[in-house]
Amino acid sequence: HAVPIVYAAMAKSGYFPEDELSTLRKIDSRLQGHPSVKDLPGIEASTGSLGQGLSVGLGMALANRMDGRNSTVYVIMGDGEIQEGQIWEAAMTTAHYKVDSLVGILDRNGYQLDGSTEEILDINPVVDKWEAFGWRVLAIDGHDMSQVVEALETPAEAGKPTMIVAKTIK
Repeated sequence: HAVPIVYAAMAKSGYFPEDELSTLRKIDSRLQGHPSVKDLPGIEASTGSLGQGLSVGLGMALANRMDGRNSTVYVIMGDGEIQEGQIWEAAMTTAHYKVDSLVGILDRNGYQLDGSTEEILDINPVVDKWEAFGWRVLAIDGHDMSQVVEALETPAEAGKPTMIVAKTIK
């Protein structure tokens, strides 16, 4: 659901002309609602269903480890999205394999499709859950850029993935 901002960043970075952004979700446009590796350079995974991002990110981080690349993989998730079972399978696997090069960023705005996360399917205590799954958790104000930058620049804790829980207002 966040792919329009990805497309905007890609256009700004020169992957395609900025005027192509006006074709978003139109017939025959490369800029559809779900990114496709076949349609655009720079897209690394065709996605669509909620909950896929953490598994894809884990695969990328493990591939980097196997190839000897020292890099960090970032995965942005919504708080309604983490109700998906695939998220928790990936969370357990990431901690089990001590993938400390993976950083999750959770947009904790309290809302999903048609209501609050607490009314639809309560995810609290969200910080405690990630910690129980073996992640280091940094809880921040997602609107305070100094906190965002500080969290992103915090060095990895050896053997532990990091989850940044960014409290935001939708």
